[in-house]
Amino acid sequence: MAFTFKGPLLLVGAGKMGGALIEGLIARGLDPQRIRVQDPGPPAEVAALLARHGIEAVPGIDALPEPPGVILVAVKPQVMDKVFPPVAALAGPETLTISIAAGRTLKGFEKYLAKGVAVVRAMPNTPAAIGRGITVCAANAHVTPVQRALCEALMAAVGEVAWVHDEALMDAVTAVSGSGPAYVFLLAECLEKAAVAAGLDAALARQLARATVSGAGELLHRSEADASVLRQNVTSPGGTTAAALAVLMGEDGLSELLTKAVLAGEGRSRELAN
Repeated sequence: MAFTFKGPLLLVGAGKMGGALIEGLIARGLDPQRIRVQDPGPPAEVAALLARHGIEAVPGIDALPEPPGVILVAVKPQVMDKVFPPVAALAGPETLTISIAAGRTLKGFEKYLAKGVAVVRAMPNTPAAIGRGITVCAANAHVTPVQRALCEALMAAVGEVAWVHDEALMDAVTAVSGSGPAYVFLLAECLEKAAVAAGLDAALARQLARATVSGAGELLHRSEADASVLRQNVTSPGGTTAAALAVLMGEDGLSELLTKAVLAGEGRSRELAN
């Protein structure tokens, strides 16, 4: 894949997500020599990745030979106001800034950039580490169709990409897909504990829970059928699955709990943004 933008790609923050993006972009054809990395201390696995491709991570970048075509900001939200302003000074009029910092708004970046510079707020999730993530993006008014396509190509390096037109919806996105992997991992934890409670030994309980959750997820990924149809396909009337689902789908069951959980996450995302 050809990534058509002028200048280097500047990655600010080379943690696990930043490392996953670099690995995916290089695998899709981005020349490692076009990548600049600002990070005072990448984790060992990311440092090894950078070393393999001859990329140096530096604590700070004061100047570049030409403005970066893309600034990809992947630092923690709480250090953004310290880290981003010096980086913003490097942006040119055609630079596309993409942030994957949870809760940080488009306006929060625009205040540090020259008027009219393009900014995209993106929310990937942790399955990006294996190229199976999903990233939802919201753009400011200055993002051109070409830059939108570029952003989509870059973020597709770690999985699927979707867009929302209203940035306010990013709080819901954060609570669903951003936090969602934790809900699935909790399901695996609970299924394992339930298996032990039903009399299985711990090793088999763990094996069954992990294989069941990951296998069902892969089936859902490959199938075009709705999740409800796949559920019904497993459920025989009056059978064991029906008995269990009567509990999970009863009053105050899983649907109600998960809705409450997502709304709680959405509310917290709004608080962090403010």
